[in-house]
Amino acid sequence: MYRNLIYFPRLSRGLATASSTSVLPQAALHFKSGQSFIGRSFGAPKSIYGETVFSTSITSYTESMTDPSYRGQILVFTTPLIGNYGVPSNVTPVDAQDVGVVLESQKIQCAAVVVSDVAEKFSHYLATESLASWCQRHDVPGITGVDTRAITRLLRDQGTTLGRLTVGSDASLPAPKPEEYWDPSLENLVDQVSTKEPYVLNPSGSLKIALLDFGAKANISRSLIRRGASVTVMPWNYDFNAVRDQYDGLFLSNGPGDPQHCLEAALILRRTLEEWSKPIFGICMGHQIIGMAAGLDAYRMTFGNRGHNQPVLALASSGSIKAGRVYVTSQNHQYALKLQDPFPQGWEPFFINCNDSSVEGIKSTVDSGKNVWGVQFHPESAGGPLDTIEMFGDFLAECAAHKYGQIPASCPKSVYEMNTLRSAPKIAVAA
Repeated sequence: MYRNLIYFPRLSRGLATASSTSVLPQAALHFKSGQSFIGRSFGAPKSIYGETVFSTSITSYTESMTDPSYRGQILVFTTPLIGNYGVPSNVTPVDAQDVGVVLESQKIQCAAVVVSDVAEKFSHYLATESLASWCQRHDVPGITGVDTRAITRLLRDQGTTLGRLTVGSDASLPAPKPEEYWDPSLENLVDQVSTKEPYVLNPSGSLKIALLDFGAKANISRSLIRRGASVTVMPWNYDFNAVRDQYDGLFLSNGPGDPQHCLEAALILRRTLEEWSKPIFGICMGHQIIGMAAGLDAYRMTFGNRGHNQPVLALASSGSIKAGRVYVTSQNHQYALKLQDPFPQGWEPFFINCNDSSVEGIKSTVDSGKNVWGVQFHPESAGGPLDTIEMFGDFLAECAAHKYGQIPASCPKSVYEMNTLRSAPKIAVAA
């Protein structure tokens, strides 16, 4: 019955992981809670302490690893194969379209990475090196060949756990004693990643936006300048009130660690909220700083939300955001604002997480006379869905309305778009 079949030699594209994986140095991942996982090392041949967290992101491992919010953390990827499309060159021009980097910062920010299967062979037309060589260049260790599903279930059950990744000869040593583990949340990580001096991006932009840098992802600045804004990036504890009249709006970025280390910024912002009427927008850490300045408390979540697939429900309408709609968002946070009843006067919940009911956003009320928004998720994605990217356009539209005074500041974006700014230079405010 097979007489008429024609045989073709089997074509092979090779393995995603090289057969030399077995000769990689031994590595071990130890948890303060007592568990250990044995695998193989890649990247930098060094041992390191950190806070072990997991991300459910399927793609964009390069963006996640360069996100300053992962500072001090051992990052576990739940996706089994990581590194298959390599790593691109991380250099772009600094102009009206870009901010000097392709990824989210100039270097890898996480302390280490944990993957089930690291791809030593990669394929992408923009790739210039493998994940392993990139980690080695940036002195970041990694471990592969471990059961990341078991690690993730462990972290979900007991919460984020302090860890120790040991490499080479250290891997055969006993696990550290509980008191030897380093807790990065005890340090002011924001101060480590924030800019030390102010600098300006796209100085010719029509709208002047001040950005407080708590560890800002590059795509936040990129999303602002591509919509016509000039962005002045300032240190996290900069006295904005001394220069606020020079700006059309204030933006507070994401950042790593415990927001309690940034009380200085919250106190400065409290004065800004009391005395300043121009638009303010905060993301992630910036959202928590806004909440604390408004009188809300922040708390540490069990294992946080990290991934590009977190659903949030809008509780109020504002600009492009419509109440009652669910948006899929990118997130990376261990802390959140407490949901309380009643909310502080002049404030209302904006978003809530559909999975765990945590607060995902707050906003000033219409009768407060303020225009302030804070969201726990990342509208700029990088990586992740673009469901809420139009919030950057909403923010700049409000800034333009305040600057040129042609429509009420509380006017929703749909109405704003029907009213042209006659005396204003043309700026890109749409998403």
